[in-house]
Amino acid sequence: MNAGLRIERVAITHPDAQALIEAVQEEYVERYGGRDESPIDPADFEDPLGQFFVGYLDDAPVATGAWRRSSVTALGAEVTAEVKRMYVVPAAQRRGLARRMLAHLETTAAASGIQALVLETGLKQPEAIALYLSSGYEPIPGYGYYCGSELSRCFGRVLENYSPVVHENP
Repeated sequence: MNAGLRIERVAITHPDAQALIEAVQEEYVERYGGRDESPIDPADFEDPLGQFFVGYLDDAPVATGAWRRSSVTALGAEVTAEVKRMYVVPAAQRRGLARRMLAHLETTAAASGIQALVLETGLKQPEAIALYLSSGYEPIPGYGYYCGSELSRCFGRVLENYSPVVHENP
């Protein structure tokens, strides 16, 4: 069903990433009446702080997902990263692409020494909440920019395939 999805790591400033970020911002305006104003620093999505990905179907950019290291302590994990900019264009939705991107984020974060992922989504995105709950994420207290927001829902998941990154001395 999603076998044709090719996920590539790109800079958040890449034109395909920027076009999809703008599309998700338009979705936020439609659902919430405004853009997501949470602070984003492009450097947060470069090694060693994070990674940004675009998913392609037939060379067309259709999905994004990213993670950035976080100071949030959740679910007993001290080394966490926050999922950001999960999005699939409407024409490619309901094909399992978001689930595939989320799994990719989990795998790449765990390979970078991340113990758990945290994320925020909103009440007006029930399909996102359903995806996260069905993927093993559990509710956590609001954090950072979203702390106290009545429309926000935060989730976290300990990464099962987490393995400590070992740095060998030269």
